[in-house]
Amino acid sequence: MRDWAAARTKRLEISGIRKMFELAKPGTINLGIGELDFEPIDEAKQALSKAVNEGHNGYGPTKGMPELRDSIAESLHINRKDVTRENVMITAGATQGLLVSAMALFDHGDEILIPDPGFVLYSPHAIMCGAFPVKYSLKQEHAFVPQPDEILELINTRTKAIILNTPNNPTSGVIDKDTIRAIRDIAIDHDLVIISDEVYDKIVYDGKHYSFLNGDYDNVVYINSFSKSFAMTGWRVGYMASSEELIKDLSKIQYYNIACPPTPLQYACQKAMEAPDNKIDERVNILRKRRDVIVDRINKIDGFTCLKPNGAFYAFPSFDHDILGMDFAMKLLEAGMICAPGSAFGSGGEGHLRFSYANTIENIEKGMDILEQVAGTIPMK
Repeated sequence: MRDWAAARTKRLEISGIRKMFELAKPGTINLGIGELDFEPIDEAKQALSKAVNEGHNGYGPTKGMPELRDSIAESLHINRKDVTRENVMITAGATQGLLVSAMALFDHGDEILIPDPGFVLYSPHAIMCGAFPVKYSLKQEHAFVPQPDEILELINTRTKAIILNTPNNPTSGVIDKDTIRAIRDIAIDHDLVIISDEVYDKIVYDGKHYSFLNGDYDNVVYINSFSKSFAMTGWRVGYMASSEELIKDLSKIQYYNIACPPTPLQYACQKAMEAPDNKIDERVNILRKRRDVIVDRINKIDGFTCLKPNGAFYAFPSFDHDILGMDFAMKLLEAGMICAPGSAFGSGGEGHLRFSYANTIENIEKGMDILEQVAGTIPMK
């Protein structure tokens, strides 16, 4: 029988996170999914219903609704004052924005610097374009912040772009202002494109978020989404910002990829941005309390070390037990709790587990009870 799969398909693997979900039994405590347990605000829900009922169900502009692009551009002035609607494009979630960026910018043979551990899409997107993902490390000893010296050593004549993610998934590491400036200087010196995934930018607990969009370097593709901050994961609306020249190139790929982002959902996202109370601050305070609970519980378990996240909603502890992360995660799954093995995010994640605290404190406590119990049955190294 003929093998119909293209070579690029054969080079891709099924996500280790998805494997965990498929094996979970009903009633399993889910600390594995990167999805907030909140609902979109009422104003957004009502705006979506109104848009559908009023007939806003047809194709829209490839770059997205001008009004929404204007609102996003204005919101980005905190990072860069000269952003206009011509610098903004609406996407079908940050996922599609990342794929559009890869397809528009990566050629066969290019090398793309990606974080390790890092979000599961970065490497496959490079592979799908015939490019080669080259990994730079995110280490616990450096608070999971990329090291400019290491990045500099990885650059050669084939290096085309560097992908960064702050706050980071899975580590929750937040890149500081000085590191952002140093990496931007490296990109300028070596004429690299910076692709900056900042979907967790509004979920920062202490201090502030620093963006790669800030500054006067035009070869930056900034990617964000309504999924995390506005609890709209299933709505699949994101956005990107860059120079007018790059947005034109990105919009070409967007047209042949999805034609246009979903029309009625853009009306809802517009209303969410305009709402006097979008509940983001309130929800960050809830997440802060959950963070404190889970980090405290993890650090009381022998063999575990967990940094306190300053952004996103993931705990990414290391463990000293004599077991692979996937096997550890499977034991936890059998005991009734889903988490993600750090190795699902790259080889640099081995020796770590990722726990999402986008769940109730009650379920977090139950999950940590399971972790403590299972960890006690595994010998140390």
